Amino acid sequence: MQRSLSIALYWLSVTAVAADCPSLSPSQVQAELTERSQQVAQWDDAYHRQGVALIADELYDQARSQLAHLRDCFPAATPPSNRADNPLASSTGPLSHPITQTGLNKLADEAAVRQWLSTRKDLWIQPKVDGVAVTLIFADGRLQQAISRGDGSSGQDWTANARLIAELAQPLANHGALLLQGELYWRLPGHIQAKAGSLGARGKVAGLMARKNLSPAEAAQIGVFIWEWPSGPTGMPERLAGLSALGFSLPQQLSQPISNFEQAQQWRDTWYRHGLPFASDGVVLKQGTRPSGEHWQVSPPGWAAAWKYPIVQALAQVRAVRFQIGRTGRITPVLRLQPVRLDDRQISHVSLGSLQRWQQLDIRPGDQVAIALAGLTIPRLDRVVTRNPQRAELTAPLASDYHALSCWQYSPACASQFRARLIWLSGKHGLALSGVGPGTWDKLLKAQRIAGLLDWLNFTEEQLASTSGFGLRSASQLSQRLHAARQRPFQTWLRAIGLPPCGAAPLGDNWNALAQRNVAQWQTVPGISQTRARALQRFFQQPEVQALRGQLQAAGVAGF
Repeated sequence: MQRSLSIALYWLSVTAVAADCPSLSPSQVQAELTERSQQVAQWDDAYHRQGVALIADELYDQARSQLAHLRDCFPAATPPSNRADNPLASSTGPLSHPITQTGLNKLADEAAVRQWLSTRKDLWIQPKVDGVAVTLIFADGRLQQAISRGDGSSGQDWTANARLIAELAQPLANHGALLLQGELYWRLPGHIQAKAGSLGARGKVAGLMARKNLSPAEAAQIGVFIWEWPSGPTGMPERLAGLSALGFSLPQQLSQPISNFEQAQQWRDTWYRHGLPFASDGVVLKQGTRPSGEHWQVSPPGWAAAWKYPIVQALAQVRAVRFQIGRTGRITPVLRLQPVRLDDRQISHVSLGSLQRWQQLDIRPGDQVAIALAGLTIPRLDRVVTRNPQRAELTAPLASDYHALSCWQYSPACASQFRARLIWLSGKHGLALSGVGPGTWDKLLKAQRIAGLLDWLNFTEEQLASTSGFGLRSASQLSQRLHAARQRPFQTWLRAIGLPPCGAAPLGDNWNALAQRNVAQWQTVPGISQTRARALQRFFQQPEVQALRGQLQAAGVAGF
């Protein structure tokens, strides 16, 4: 009871001062925090202990960031489990790392990168290999032990499988004691990250290394990138040269000195868009000099940081599901999203394409979804990432209620399709009325000036001027454009009011002649199939369409 009261009081105070915090009831706060914490903990366990990525890294990073933000908004409602606070909680192992594996902080944006670079000297940049981290211990030039990253302090014994990897199977030139830290990666010659993505490369390596037996063919597909020599030379050039002499040449080939943000940005873009021998999810910024290894800790160091590549997927929360009904009666569910940025664009809506897809996915407000860009411009739903445990009730329109001959008059149930008919009528496929678009029709609909598709034909300038949203000048211009529509050709008018597509078929210029045709007569017209012939006959026989014909005839439109 006391805990519930404290959550309620804090919720009231936070929602009053934190404009960017969600408006949630105490029970919703508790449910969301618990659900998100458990989900992140599940991803952590699969990734770090089992070597299985259940979610793309960039979506995981966003999910963890959103969870942290939610906790900042409602700190009194901390979930009972703290597992999500430690991503490596389940990945510890029996072997201790002689030198801690530190991990890396991820710089959020260009501003963070500029800030990080501005306070440091002797700077270097490397591709960030998308593989699995490992500690390698050598004695007398031969690999003695390979330890998985685990929780940074201890990990699993990967020695037997590591000895089958070509770069680790041969003795090194250095016959003393040697400890290296690096990445085991899946070989992808000429791999272009911007085009191909990571291809699940990390998961392949993690899965193979966790097996009891690794085949020679599988081992041949695994490479080694050494990114740290804790007891190596002090200077970066000397360390890189020393690694190359040991047989690990990639770090020297792919490490570049930099002195400013522009150079870092250039190398990041180069490695993102040009071939590398492995999948890479970003770059690593480093200081050439760093503390000796015995002082390293599990927490990310201040002398190195990651700058990830541009995200290709954004994690967005669904605010609402709306069902748009098009001119022909097609129902398209559209998700209204908490706005997210993707490729310098702000995305707040995404279409699901069809009612059937929404029914299959069962997306509700509060769910989190992954959004990508199709053709670099159109938002596309990739997958449902998490589901809101509190499933909101949604009533979708019945597909049987909407079709090509429904909703010629305005009603609440027909609002979407009727509006779509008006937009088509004045648009480029219809009458092509300059300056008459969705905004125009929305004003007239809001003012309840339009109940039927052609009610506007007899509007006077005075009527328009008295309508909210129109001034004297705009009313005069609109009146002229609407009046000019009467002069449009007969066939243009047919398309505008919704004639089914009939290609380049000759239609003539007389309504009666077309309305009297039966299915067989329509089929004699080149390009008209039986299905299209039936649709054309139904169109001309539809009572609402015949009423439109009467309005056009009364308005003096030629052909009607």
